Amino acid sequence: MKEMRPELVFIGIDPGVKTGVAVYDSLSKSLVSVKTLKIHVAMNEVLEVFKELCNAGIALFVRVEDARLRQWFGDTGREVLQGAGSVKRDCKIWEDFLTDWGIAFSLVAPRNNLTKIGVKQFKQITGYEGGTSEHGRAAAMLVWGFRV
Repeated sequence: MKEMRPELVFIGIDPGVKTGVAVYDSLSKSLVSVKTLKIHVAMNEVLEVFKELCNAGIALFVRVEDARLRQWFGDTGREVLQGAGSVKRDCKIWEDFLTDWGIAFSLVAPRNNLTKIGVKQFKQITGYEGGTSEHGRAAAMLVWGFRV
């Protein structure tokens, strides 16, 4: 008899003013959705998915790209560094939000994620046909094919 494994859903989060949110179903090995949302809307969506999955007995695991783990910043101007500070603050907000709700998560260094991927390459890798933004694709690559 084949061993049954519980279904596990992953959500990838690319924090920022435009927050990337991607939902990956490990059982069907497919992206369910890839979106770009405001942070408060993204948090509400994660909470809704969490509650829905809990009611169905399905586990959720969230992976957040954490700018606080970035080691190199290059030759950037003051405005870019201010934006980086804002994203770092958003990462802390995500960490607190997920902790407070008891949602399992990990924080991922930007160097450990495939970012800045184009639409064509993204579709080739994932097979996802829906519209995406740079932020949504970065979120999706945090969870694409991921297993714990």
